Amino acid sequence: MKTGLLLILAGVAALAALPFLLSQGLLNAAIQMLIAALFASAYNLLCGQAGMLSFGHAAYFGVGAFGTVHAMNAIGGAGLLPTPLMPLAGAACGLVFGAIAGWFATQRTGTYFAMITLAIAELVHSLAPHLKGLFGGEAGMSTMRMPAWGFDFGSTTQVYYLTLAWVLASVGLLYLFTRTPMGRLSYGLRENSHRLRFLGYNVHGLGMMVFAISAMFSGIAGGLQVVSNESANYVVFDPALSAAVVLNTYIGGVTVFLGPALGAALMTFFGYAVSDLTQSWLLYQGILFVGVMMFMPSGLTGLIGTTGRLRQRIGLSKLLPVVLLSIAAALLLSMGGTFAVELLQRVFSQDYRALARLDPGNPWPPVTLLSRAWSPASMATWAVPVVLIGAGAVLAWVGRRSLNQAVEQTVDQGAAA
Repeated sequence: MKTGLLLILAGVAALAALPFLLSQGLLNAAIQMLIAALFASAYNLLCGQAGMLSFGHAAYFGVGAFGTVHAMNAIGGAGLLPTPLMPLAGAACGLVFGAIAGWFATQRTGTYFAMITLAIAELVHSLAPHLKGLFGGEAGMSTMRMPAWGFDFGSTTQVYYLTLAWVLASVGLLYLFTRTPMGRLSYGLRENSHRLRFLGYNVHGLGMMVFAISAMFSGIAGGLQVVSNESANYVVFDPALSAAVVLNTYIGGVTVFLGPALGAALMTFFGYAVSDLTQSWLLYQGILFVGVMMFMPSGLTGLIGTTGRLRQRIGLSKLLPVVLLSIAAALLLSMGGTFAVELLQRVFSQDYRALARLDPGNPWPPVTLLSRAWSPASMATWAVPVVLIGAGAVLAWVGRRSLNQAVEQTVDQGAAA
């Protein structure tokens, strides 16, 4: 417990020091990472804790965003609330809309629940461009941060600290909710809702309340997005945002409270760092998600917990070679896969086809990758990813076999003792 608290305090201190360490561009990325972390934490309350898989949570993020826009533009632009309190407007809108949508969605469970949430989100997404009074049409709506409490909120640093304060407070409240009796009961929705109903609990009412609270904190995340960007358009209702929060949550790990926040922060930074380097960054994101679900179904935080348990079981001396082999295998597989994807992306691009038509005598002109030319018609070119992927697969097999042997030796030693 003390170790966990110290790690959290160290993390908060590191977040507070970021404005002194990062450029303005990276600080903007940090703001988006914080917002994504809060959104994923709010979503995990519904999905991970209560076991209700929603495919349309962008609706509540977007409603919170537009509620904040209207609050900031109210009273002739002076604002309905001081700028630091503007996310409360997003919270209120998310709570109200979440309660209404949740009443309908929680009438069903499982796949039917997921389809209802998807239908609600698609309905809002399709209506938003046509309701110009509420959502500003296709152009969206703009606003402006007003000075308050001695701050002008004109700098990225001030916006970052405002976002950080709201995210820390919101995540703290979400954690406290998980410790309340209602929060504990929400685990029953995931494990055995029929038993809860047999014990006399109002399962539908409980599910609706959890849904509404999750939507409320999603609305806060949407409000922070508007405070940061000073604008919003109907893209905030896009299904891609709903899909992103699902991916981020499961990549981080739904079984650990801060897992979704970690996954969202890492994936947001991944998109920021990689999107400028390659057009295939969404493909890499999908491959990463598939890999996590296949080989690390408990997510990144679950992998950390598994590593800790293995260290206690087989010892650090036996675990360290396995970890090093796993890291080397992951690097080789990533390098080989990236080389193949980038080469194929260039070969099948329109620019490459146009270049090939300019020289009919050479239908396979060389492709520039890693500052050198590669011939797509050469076997040596395709041997590079094959060798890298093959070597990575061999190392992964050796690491897996070494881990199994270490576990078997530990079991045999325990039986002999």
